[in-house]
Amino acid sequence: MADTIPTIKYRDNIVSIAENFVRNAQDNYVGKSAALHPGREGMTIFEAPLFAFGSADDDLYEKYKFPDVIGKHFLSPKEWMPEAKTVISFFLPYTEAIKSANRADNRWPTNEWLHGRYEGQVLLTQLLEHLVEALSGCGQETIAPSLDHKYKTGNDEARFTSNWSERHIAYACGLGTFGLSKGIITKKGMCGRFGSLLTAFDLPRDNRDYNEIYEYCNMCGACTYRCPVKAISIENGKQSWLCSDFLDVVMEKHSPRYGCGKCQVGVPCESAIPQ
Repeated sequence: MADTIPTIKYRDNIVSIAENFVRNAQDNYVGKSAALHPGREGMTIFEAPLFAFGSADDDLYEKYKFPDVIGKHFLSPKEWMPEAKTVISFFLPYTEAIKSANRADNRWPTNEWLHGRYEGQVLLTQLLEHLVEALSGCGQETIAPSLDHKYKTGNDEARFTSNWSERHIAYACGLGTFGLSKGIITKKGMCGRFGSLLTAFDLPRDNRDYNEIYEYCNMCGACTYRCPVKAISIENGKQSWLCSDFLDVVMEKHSPRYGCGKCQVGVPCESAIPQ
């Protein structure tokens, strides 16, 4: 028992480092020059992150290579980093300011949501880099696959998948299950962004408190009504190409910002696991 105490404390330190970074990072607040309208200047993008720790040897990662899951192009943790022992997944929930604004508009993503998706990605990247530096500085190799040169997303064979899926990693680590809209439902809902790391540190694991892919989704169908292009249905799930085509339109309208998020707001899984 005594041998595990320093490791558990260090795991808690990782969470504390991330929480402090998000709380104090300048880029977690919309700057004056970036604000799409004056009322959004200073708006906070993310709340405190939610973490889960999993094993790099989890059997799920080989199942992700099946064609009906992700595909053979998915790279397991060991293929990214042979020394990997722990997979760290985290969720950055959007603030109520972003969610409530996007909830009110039924057609186009609001300025608040566009900030969350675009400026929020800047903060997410900074957090990944900060955690990699902190863990590597403690003497164990650590990488963020989404920032690695091997990371690829979209191709002719698998247009809507990548070789490292943050959502599938979150599911494997125990952060949550998929919803009908293909987002991950966590204890803090699905409105936000995911990130992950691989480290040679052998850290205590979290248990998956679920057994089924859609266990947290009550299949209420609320997201089917929220989607502006009817890309989601209870019968067929999410038709990714319809969603992608709409995002292309948003990009043309708001470049370089993009996003939608309508299926994530005004639904029971917006900020919690549905009852």
